[in-house]
Amino acid sequence: MGVQEPCSVLFSLFNLLAHRRGMSQIKERIPTDYPLKIYYIWFGYVGMASWVFSMIFHTRDFNITEKLDYFAAGASVLYGLYYTPIRIFRLDKRKPPVKATLLRLWTLLCVLMYVAHVSYLTIWSWDYTYNMAANVTVGVVQNILWSFFSVKRYQKLKKPWAAWPGMIVAWIILAMSLELLDFAPVRGLLDAHSLWHLGTVGPTIWWYK
Repeated sequence: MGVQEPCSVLFSLFNLLAHRRGMSQIKERIPTDYPLKIYYIWFGYVGMASWVFSMIFHTRDFNITEKLDYFAAGASVLYGLYYTPIRIFRLDKRKPPVKATLLRLWTLLCVLMYVAHVSYLTIWSWDYTYNMAANVTVGVVQNILWSFFSVKRYQKLKKPWAAWPGMIVAWIILAMSLELLDFAPVRGLLDAHSLWHLGTVGPTIWWYK
C-alpha cells in the first residue's frame, strides 16, 4: 500500500506550495479594498484544491480518487477561464453598469458549464477523450486571451513585465508538450505526466508576481 506515482505526488506538492506561497503574498501585499483581490485568492484556493486531489489520486489510483482529481482539475482550468476576462476587461468595475450585468451572466454561464461537464462525466459517460478535449479547449481560449492582452499591454507600456502573462502562457504550453513524450517511466518513477506537473511549478510562482 505504498505511493503508486511518487514523482507525480511530489511535483503536485510543489504546485500546491507554489499556490500557498502566492496566496500569502497576495494577502500581505494587496489592499483589502482592491476589487480583484478576491478573484486572486479564489484562484489560489481552487489551485490548491486541484493539487491536493492530484496528490491523492497519484498516491492511490481508485475510481473515486480519479474522479475527484479530474473534477478538481476541470474546476481549476475553468476558473482560469472565468477569471481571465474579468481581469482583462475589468468586469469587476461597477461602471459602466453593464459590466456588473456581464459579470453576473458570465459567472452563471461558467457555473452551468462546470455543472454540465461534471454531470456528463458522472451520469452519461466517463469519457477520457471528451474530458481532455474540454480542458484543452478551455485552456487554449484563455491562453489566447492572455497572449492578446500581453501584446497590447506591452505595445502600450513598453515595460518587460507587461509581457509576463504571454511568456507564462508560452511556458505552460511547452510544459504541456511534455505529455506528448510518453516514455516508459524511468526506474518506475519519472514519466512524462510527472514532468508535466513539474513544468507547471515555475509558471505558477511567476504568475503570482
